[in-house]
Amino acid sequence: MNDPTPLSRSFGYQSVDEREREQRIRRVFSAVAARYDLMNDLMSFGIHRLWKRRFVRMAAPQAGQHIVDLAGGTGDVAALMAAADRRVTVVDPSAEMMDVGRSRGHAHVDWMLGSAEQLPLADASVDTLTISFGIRNATRIDDALKEIHRVLKPGGRFLCLEFSTPAWWLRPFYNLFSFTVIPRLGAWIAASPEAYTYLVESIRRFPDQPRFAAMISAAGFEQVRWHDLSFGIASVHVGTRPAAAAPSGTA
Repeated sequence: MNDPTPLSRSFGYQSVDEREREQRIRRVFSAVAARYDLMNDLMSFGIHRLWKRRFVRMAAPQAGQHIVDLAGGTGDVAALMAAADRRVTVVDPSAEMMDVGRSRGHAHVDWMLGSAEQLPLADASVDTLTISFGIRNATRIDDALKEIHRVLKPGGRFLCLEFSTPAWWLRPFYNLFSFTVIPRLGAWIAASPEAYTYLVESIRRFPDQPRFAAMISAAGFEQVRWHDLSFGIASVHVGTRPAAAAPSGTA
């Protein structure tokens, strides 16, 4: 659940102001950049790769499109969408994460430094915007959704893959794994237990599927829906920027 106080957001179990939270989040991803993908493999037993492949199929990248993968990090999702006949751009606030991606030589992927709350993109310039496991790290999720709406073309699609609220019967086992195993993996593999304690806490505080769908609708999107993956451990939310209204007097 998001903290309703606008000048205070949670970082782990501490309450800090927005600027400090943003700086701490960036330090988290700087600290784990080199081993971030390995940690994702271990934390999800590799299932995150299957989720991302399904996510890309839902995005259905097409020739001639400008596609932005926001919070795209090392570019694993962008690489799945990239081709010579379209423009795919990773936008991420962590230069260290993108440096790891560049070193992998992903073809037909551009890289741009920027945050979700202030996208360095022109109005109505993007056909499809995707974000996977990144929206919960935005300092102000409502503002990020408004920015995403701004940069999409009329009729453009927004797709968000994010950890969500599992089915009731799975929740106790999932919480036990999240709060005990994942921080220990962070300490062992990434030498950053604090970072992964934060990541687990950010998942716990993220809105459930209906509440996040309501936030997307409130930002101006239509046809908002979601698709649960692995019994709700993750979910893909989809929304469309409304098409431009036809000029008055036209058929």
